[in-house]
Parts: sequence; C-alpha cells; structure tokens
Amino acid sequence: MAGGDGSLALVAQVALERDAAFVCVPFGTRNHFARDLGLDRDDPIGALRAFAADAERRIDVGRADERLFLNNVSLGLYARLVHRREAHRRRRQAFARVRAWAILLKHRQPLGITIDGEAVETQLVLVANNAYELELPSLGERTRLDEGMLHLYAPGAEPSERVGERFVVDAAAGRLEAAVDGEPDVLETPVEFRVEPRALRVLVPPAESG
Repeated sequence: MAGGDGSLALVAQVALERDAAFVCVPFGTRNHFARDLGLDRDDPIGALRAFAADAERRIDVGRADERLFLNNVSLGLYARLVHRREAHRRRRQAFARVRAWAILLKHRQPLGITIDGEAVETQLVLVANNAYELELPSLGERTRLDEGMLHLYAPGAEPSERVGERFVVDAAAGRLEAAVDGEPDVLETPVEFRVEPRALRVLVPPAESG
C-alpha cells in the first residue's frame, strides 16, 4: 500500500485475511507506521525494495471490535479535533485548524466513560498497538511492533497508563467519536479493544529487516 497511516489498515486487513505479505510504501503526510517499521519516510521508492528482498517480519495488529488498526485509536479531545478538521477540510487548512482548536477549548468536559467497568475521569484516551515513547526526543514513537500488548493512555486518570491484551471502553452516550489511525470514525459502545500478536506478515527492505 502506497499511502498514509489512514489508508494502510484497509489493505493490511486483506493481507491478513489471506495470510499474504504486506508492504508499506510511505506516501502520506506523516507516515507514523512507516517510521515505526524502520523505513525512511522520505524514500518511498526505496521501500519498493521490500518486494525483492524476501526479508519478512511478523507484527501485531489491534482491533476496535472488528476494525483493524496499526497505530492507535484515540477518543476524546484529539478525536474531536480530527472530526472538526475533516468537517472543514474544504476550507483553507490554517483556518480549519484554528477553528477546530477553538471548538475544543469550549468542550473540555471529561469523556464520561468506563474502562473495564471502572469509571474514569479523563478528556483523552489513546489505545495504542504496542507502547509509545513518552519522553523526548522520541516522543510518540514505538520501538517495538511485536510486543503483543495494547497500551491504554488516559491523562489525568489513575492509573494514567494500562497494559493488557484487551480493554473494554463503554460510554453512557452509546457511542464515541474516535480517530482510528488518524481517520475520523464513530464507535458504538461498549467497544472491545484487543491485540492480535504477530498476526500480520510484513516485507521490508534489507536494512529494516531487524
């Protein structure tokens, strides 16, 4: 798949269903998955060497109910930002970003959710496929894609980070705005998040095979 983070999971799902190897060619805006896979995000042509290298890795995938994600699913503030930005995407980009942030500043209430039956007060939940680095200079990066664990981050909650193979998030509203690998979606609750360890076969260029 030549594209960005929001497009990759669609093709990865098909590859997984057929037990076929998946190749990522970074051709999007941020290409977070390609970075965490070890690819040079500025060299999409170089990524094509994966087809001839026969260097294969097996990596984890996450599920939000049945929807596959490769990076993360966010709920709350960031998800609202993504939804508002998408709603105004036909306008000038700078204006769309300012308008989205202005809307967020007016809606800073806690999500009103439970995690595995426990009420949690937070404005943001991030469910990540493998752990994210939380310190500079590697903030937001993943050093592993085959840990076999989800990491749930909920700033302001106690605990603020949970690690497990499965989480259930529920909301009284019956649905939550979400950003799945950066793409807007609405998830019906309760939603079950789970990890499928080493489920996806990925071909990479020789330098990234480790």
